[in-house]
Amino acid sequence: NKNDGVSFKDLGGMKELLMEVEDTVIVPLLKHRKLVDKGIELRMGNILFHGPPGCGKTTLAHAIANESSLPLYKLSPSDIAGGPQEEILQKHFSKAYKTAPSIIFIDEIDAIASKRDNLQLQSDRRIVTQLMSCMDECHRHSLLPTSHEDSCYVLVIGATNRPHALEPAVRRPGRFEKEILLGVPDENARFDILSRKLKLPPHHHQASSSLDILKIARSTPGFVPTDFDALISQANSIALRRAINIRKPRESRNFSEDDGHKLWKETWLDDAIDNLNLTMTDIEAITKVQPSSKKEGSCEIPNDKWEDIGGLHDIRQELERSLINCIKYPEHSKRCGRAIETGFLLFGPKGCGKTSIAKAVANEARANFIYIQGPELLDKYVGESERAIRTLFSRARTCSPCIIFFDEMDGLREKREFQKGRVVQQLVTQLLTELDGRNKRDGVFVIGATNRIDHIDEAFLRPGRFCKRLYVPLPGPDERGMILKALGKERPIDPTVNLIDIAKMEACENFNGADLYHLMREATLAALDEAIANSSTSDTSQRTVKVKHFEQVVTKISPSVSKMEKKLQWRLAKRFMACNLQRNTTEGHSE
Repeated sequence: NKNDGVSFKDLGGMKELLMEVEDTVIVPLLKHRKLVDKGIELRMGNILFHGPPGCGKTTLAHAIANESSLPLYKLSPSDIAGGPQEEILQKHFSKAYKTAPSIIFIDEIDAIASKRDNLQLQSDRRIVTQLMSCMDECHRHSLLPTSHEDSCYVLVIGATNRPHALEPAVRRPGRFEKEILLGVPDENARFDILSRKLKLPPHHHQASSSLDILKIARSTPGFVPTDFDALISQANSIALRRAINIRKPRESRNFSEDDGHKLWKETWLDDAIDNLNLTMTDIEAITKVQPSSKKEGSCEIPNDKWEDIGGLHDIRQELERSLINCIKYPEHSKRCGRAIETGFLLFGPKGCGKTSIAKAVANEARANFIYIQGPELLDKYVGESERAIRTLFSRARTCSPCIIFFDEMDGLREKREFQKGRVVQQLVTQLLTELDGRNKRDGVFVIGATNRIDHIDEAFLRPGRFCKRLYVPLPGPDERGMILKALGKERPIDPTVNLIDIAKMEACENFNGADLYHLMREATLAALDEAIANSSTSDTSQRTVKVKHFEQVVTKISPSVSKMEKKLQWRLAKRFMACNLQRNTTEGHSE
């Protein structure tokens, strides 16, 4: 087995977890008699590792066995299939007792100990009961007199990526005493994992190698240890191909099979392998490796940047101070006593860039991003909507730091007195519970967006939930110009066009970001139509977007936000804003 020789020094990104395992598992297991003689009683309990696939649960179990030099008995669901299951399970525990102290590792334990209420076959229920009996026997042996303790104790380690599917009776104290989450590693953990897998020193200086480990760690969000194994394997394949092409003699680069040429017999091939060196160019294999979290539809870091939005400087500054810095510098935030679990609510007229802001925040903070649009969590079956909410926040915790973005919140959380049906009411109640952070929400941040904040249940707006409310208004003249500049970066805009003057045109007065995108698109298409019509000419200036093209299409675009809705949004802003209104104060005078 590839994990047979693994030790703690081979495991990256788990420093605090390994220290906890040493203190609470290995030391009490190996030095139990000495601790009892000193009058120190430490209760030894079994361990349940849970987390996404590929995060190192099985590897950690093997490392614990190797560090403690104890025999490890691995048990999987396939080992007890196709026979008298209770008897087979009992035999595995009997083997462990004969060589105690020892360790039993049960992989995919949810397949053996699923919730009994969900099991149809009586035999499946009996195997759950038998497992609990065997674990109780382990606990009974740990309470024997001192002279027998060291020779009788068996530690049980379970691993699963579906802890919610386990029988609750298995997870009580005395059976699985301790539950340890192995989540998706953050940037620092990824750096440590890469350094160990690439066999680099702990304090490796980047200048001494062609590999920029920090850059790789930052560009691999969502990767787990098994993903890095695949990444390094792909990169080594590219490096080997490059080394072979360099060393391969010119006369042997083209040969026919009839020549009896054997590539692996050539002496230059050994020389190519000996001089194999992995470079950053070879790490282009990142594009060929899909992280496990994305395969599960978990989360990813968006590509949107602040430069692509244009304007909104005050909102950007507030989000950098209250959210982005809390994610990028969690130690400083905790030291200053700043609450980082606060929710943020973006509200204002439609099409003003609320979704783009949320994505830009995730990109700037290098945080994973989960996008929930409207009432997609609603389910007609009883209990399924609440389960979807719990699963959503659980998934976010495993991918922390993570931002959950709820778009069109008013469609998901209308005021409860106006709701018809228990499904929506129970969904709202479950969401309120998760926002309260009753379950630990370290590293999970919530951003909501709506254009009808008055339709949202007021329970969501109290401190501790969505207490930070930011008004995203229609862009002013200068901001419209900045948005047009951002939109025109990759378009053939003629040098004579002043986009600031275009944005100040009277016809653009009530345009939002979506309207400006429509304007830029239509002007580009108008220039394209003209270029096609004049394709016989060789004048390249005919292929650019000019002022006349903007003037030609601007009158055909109607603002998405009417003057009446604009006034309504301003009144809502004055009513619900938690901070002072500094932007677009002239809008208030227009009322």
